[in-house]
Amino acid sequence: TVRVFADALPASLPGVVFLSGGMSEAFATNALAAINRDPGRAACPFPLSFSYGRALQQSCRDVWRGKAENYAAAQAALLDRARRNSEATKGISCDDDAATTSLHVAGGNRY
Repeated sequence: TVRVFADALPASLPGVVFLSGGMSEAFATNALAAINRDPGRAACPFPLSFSYGRALQQSCRDVWRGKAENYAAAQAALLDRARRNSEATKGISCDDDAATTSLHVAGGNRY
């Protein structure tokens, strides 16, 4: 992936963002970290980052469950997931205890 980006994309590109595509939170975060740790990463002067929906929000939604009393814990879960993905943009992996269940929705999103 990194080699193709370096060969095919202009250095002036503002960045590349990845979607989670139904991957679990842990898998999406680890994939992003692996791409940013790739030895050829230096050949891509632009950011390789994320634009996750479900894989950024799922832990938060699972904690919140629409209940006001869960707001603080849900916010903490969202901040933790955002931190993990931010670190992954630097190639830093962290132990990830997030659910590893696929977040794929058959037939597409129905939010």
